[in-house]
Amino acid sequence: MSPTQTGSKITIKAGDGGNGCVAFRREIYVPDGGPAGGDGGNGGNIIFKADNNLRTLLDFKYKKKYEAENGQDGKGSNMYGKNGEDLIIKVPVGTVIRDTDTNLVIADLRKNGQEVIVAHGGHGGKGNSHFKTSVRQAPSFAKSGTKGQQFEVNLELKLLADVGLIGFPNVGKSTFLSIVTKATPKIANYHFTTLTPNLGVASLKNGDSFVIADIPGLIEGASQGVGLGFDFLRHVQRTKILIHIIDISGCEGREPLEDFEKINKELEEFDEKLSRKKQIVVANKMDLLFDKSIYEEFKDEIESRGYKVFAMSTATVQGVEDILNYCSQLLSQIEEEDIFDDEEYYTDEKAVKKSTDDIKIIKEKGIYKIEGDKLERLLYSVNFNDLESMRHFQSVLENTGIFDMLRKDGIQDGDTVSIYGFEFEFYD
Repeated sequence: MSPTQTGSKITIKAGDGGNGCVAFRREIYVPDGGPAGGDGGNGGNIIFKADNNLRTLLDFKYKKKYEAENGQDGKGSNMYGKNGEDLIIKVPVGTVIRDTDTNLVIADLRKNGQEVIVAHGGHGGKGNSHFKTSVRQAPSFAKSGTKGQQFEVNLELKLLADVGLIGFPNVGKSTFLSIVTKATPKIANYHFTTLTPNLGVASLKNGDSFVIADIPGLIEGASQGVGLGFDFLRHVQRTKILIHIIDISGCEGREPLEDFEKINKELEEFDEKLSRKKQIVVANKMDLLFDKSIYEEFKDEIESRGYKVFAMSTATVQGVEDILNYCSQLLSQIEEEDIFDDEEYYTDEKAVKKSTDDIKIIKEKGIYKIEGDKLERLLYSVNFNDLESMRHFQSVLENTGIFDMLRKDGIQDGDTVSIYGFEFEFYD
């Protein structure tokens, strides 16, 4: 698993549920006219949506808080309050949304139009008409709406490209990209690198095509965040194949094998899965290499480690077509896979386990009330009409230590436990 990565950190707040209403009809022979208070409306959700028309997360550098609409309060005559409008936040395709507290992945938006509810709006409170019983004919109380979820999320953009170009600055990555695609990256003989990734589509003679990205900013120490290290490495995670371009000429005093090993070390230290990606090694600047035995020795050594090696000159376009054809062949054999392991994904249970410190138990009029933001989120995921869902909910409470906290507070069999309006009797 990669280290914590920087991105755009924002606060999102779903709408609060509206309050239930206390109201009565005016009818003779009916106590207080009979209860007629309507329910409050639900708060709006915060929804993230992937949009092909967006390319960066720049907008989130300036606006840091996003709030959905609250639900309206209930009214008399059993009139329900209006639900709050959902807030849809558009982000570029390839955006990863992480929970800031746990650094776990909430969503990975890889397809145009893909949507996910990240923060759920609060439930509307019940009006007093719900609390009428044979004994209590004129209830003078109603329930308040619950709060909408609020927390911080971190947005990361990982480019969607089939092939990533890696290598030290000034080895010919940008020139290669400009030759094989219609991309027009800035090309210069500088030892620093481009600040943003350049993308292009390579089209082959047989009609196949694939997206190539010249990834920015890899230098020694990148896996520790040196230079643009994190910015570089998080984009590489998306790619299926890496083309590792090496300056075989040594015209700038670099040693090809040493460069190859340094780059791969950075990949492995950042994320061990990157070192397992299919990698093609390209010895560039062959036109400047006067001793061809240097290439042969390099090729023998790299191929003995299990890599395919190509000779190339971006100046003469030697070897470019062979590289593209080989990439196309490999891509047809590689299936799309999730770049995150199961344990890296956010679940309500994991969030509660990692956030038991915010859980509070308050004893009030003989009822044990449990509060905690992450617990409230878990409650939304429970289907109270489904036995298996209820059993899962109970097991989460047990596994997260909440029942132990209740026992420590002196709870006895038959005592009532309340979690955001949901009440049940405790039995050990």
